[in-house]
Amino acid sequence: MFLDDVADYIKRNLQGRLYIQTHNFPDADAVSSARALQVLLEKKHCLTAGLLYDGSIQRTSLERMIDQFRIPLLHNSEVPLKDDDFIIIVDGCKWRKNVTDLTGEEIAVIDHHEVESPEGVPFCDIRPDYGACSTILTEYFDDYGIPLDKDLASLLLIGLLQDTDQLTRGVSDADIKAFNTLYPLSDQKAVQYSLRNSIELSDLDLFKRVIENLTVTDAVGLCYIPDGCPLPLLGILGDFFLSLEEIEFVALFARNGGRINVSFRNEIPGVNAARIIEKVLEGIGSGGGHNMFAGGIIPHADSFQKQVIFDKVLKEVSEARMNNK
Repeated sequence: MFLDDVADYIKRNLQGRLYIQTHNFPDADAVSSARALQVLLEKKHCLTAGLLYDGSIQRTSLERMIDQFRIPLLHNSEVPLKDDDFIIIVDGCKWRKNVTDLTGEEIAVIDHHEVESPEGVPFCDIRPDYGACSTILTEYFDDYGIPLDKDLASLLLIGLLQDTDQLTRGVSDADIKAFNTLYPLSDQKAVQYSLRNSIELSDLDLFKRVIENLTVTDAVGLCYIPDGCPLPLLGILGDFFLSLEEIEFVALFARNGGRINVSFRNEIPGVNAARIIEKVLEGIGSGGGHNMFAGGIIPHADSFQKQVIFDKVLKEVSEARMNNK
């Protein structure tokens, strides 16, 4: 199995320490998957791994989940990484803009986004048809016949439900199977509390401003947020607008410091949000994701021309619609 090969490689070649890295602004799926992998490597292969991320944790709800389940996740600045350390990237991929190339050797990637296997990484388990990385980790436990305790089942269920928007977005048969495995094992009160409490009172003013500035053309919702928006909230806003009857595609752009963060949401059959974001950001940034949701970044905010980008989004969505009729 994939993880057996990874573990064997680590045992034969590791000189330093082993770490599991999430993407830079981790969400519940990334943190839960990383924690599950940490436990599985210890139980099955007697390997000790640290958990780390670069960037920031931007939601109180995620901080609360980390505290509640006692997840030993550390910021990169707290970890004295060395060149001979090994790194496994979970819910992200090497060379992507949202995964910092840290000191150490990336030896494996476990991801569910539409990405190519990165050159130089010997082991990759990339499943873009899966709605959540938590589903992959659930399968690992099942493959090994190792039972999940209540905490791990709860964490993986939170990650699965959050990334698939309560099993309504990008769901595969594997995700449904994982849900059926995790649900009876989990603490439902803890899961529901974590999923329900994702918005804070301080977010409501931003909701109001974004609602007031949203434009809708041909069922495409567009908005630029010049005063900034935390990345997790950007996704929440996109899901909110996509729930409106009149909107089938959402493109949100937020200036955070000197960069523009981008979030797309899509429910048009046959249209791929990941491919559209790649075309829209070509030459000024990068992005990726899935057919129903995608994210990206424009590293230099001054290169963002609002109307030019909005027109490009409308053009790409229109052409994608036509090509799939």
